[in-house]
Amino acid sequence: MRLFILGLGYSARCFVRLFGGHFSHIAGTVRDPAQRGDLAGIEVYRFSGSNPDRGTVQRIGDADVLLISIPPGSAGDPAIAAFPDMLAADRHRRIIYLSTIGVYGDHAGGWVDESTPPQASLDRTRMRVAAEQAWTDTTSGDAAILRLAGIYGPGRNALVTLRAGMARRIIKPGQVFNRVHVDDIASAIMAAVHHPSGGTWNVCDDEPAPPQDVITYAAKLMNVAPPPEEVFETAEMSVMARSFYASSARVSNAKLKRELGVTLAYPSYRHALDALWQAGEGR
Repeated sequence: MRLFILGLGYSARCFVRLFGGHFSHIAGTVRDPAQRGDLAGIEVYRFSGSNPDRGTVQRIGDADVLLISIPPGSAGDPAIAAFPDMLAADRHRRIIYLSTIGVYGDHAGGWVDESTPPQASLDRTRMRVAAEQAWTDTTSGDAAILRLAGIYGPGRNALVTLRAGMARRIIKPGQVFNRVHVDDIASAIMAAVHHPSGGTWNVCDDEPAPPQDVITYAAKLMNVAPPPEEVFETAEMSVMARSFYASSARVSNAKLKRELGVTLAYPSYRHALDALWQAGEGR
C-alpha cells in the first residue's frame, strides 16, 4: 500500500513510526519543509492550504491510503478545495479523516456516543462538523472519520508540563473530558485502514476525568507538590485556553472496540503516565 498524509503532525508521525512498515511508500505534507524534523524515510512536500505543487498532486493520485490530519478553515477543508479532481477520481482509495470529539459540544458531563448529534458551539468545532460532512459527501460515505479526544504522549503530557513549571490545576466543578494516548490513535488509524467500509468512531480512553486529577497524579509520580488549585471563574487564561472548558462530556469508545477491534494500550491517564514516567518523561 502507498500512504499519503496531509499534515505530518504529532499524531501522523507517531502512526508512521509504529505502522510505517505496512506501506511500500510514504509521502506527506508539511507547511514548512525546513522544519521537517524526524521525517526520515518520508517523501515530504510543502502544502499550506492552496497552490499544491505537481508532485503533491501526483502522489495523492497514486495513494492507496490518504490520511488527512490538517484542520479546516473558514472556507472549508483545504484538501478538498485544493485537490477536487484527484479526490473525485473513480479509484478505490481508503480515506481517513482525523476530527475531534469537540464536535459533540457541552453535555454537562453526560455520556455521548457516535449516535449523539453534534452540537458544536465554537467556530473551530463547527468547521470540524462541516469538514466531516464534506469528506463523507466527497467519498459517498466511504471515509473513516476518527474523532480524537485530547491528545498526549511522549513529549506532550502532564509530567513534562509539571517539570517545566507550566502545569495548572484549574477547578471547574463538573468538568470532565476524555484523553487519548498518541499510540492508541495510531492503532485506531491502522484499524480504519483495514476496515471494509466508512463510518465514524470516537478515539478516546475509557475514563473521562477532571483535568486537575491528571496533574495531581503526575505530581504524585514525580514526588513533587502539585500546583495550587485555581478557581475557573477567576483564573487568568487566554481566550483559547478558556474555550476548552466550554464543554463537558463523557465520550464512549465502545464502537471503536466493537467495530474496529481496537484494544487500548492506555485505557486511562494513569496507565499512560505510569508508562511515560518509567520511560523517563518529566525527569
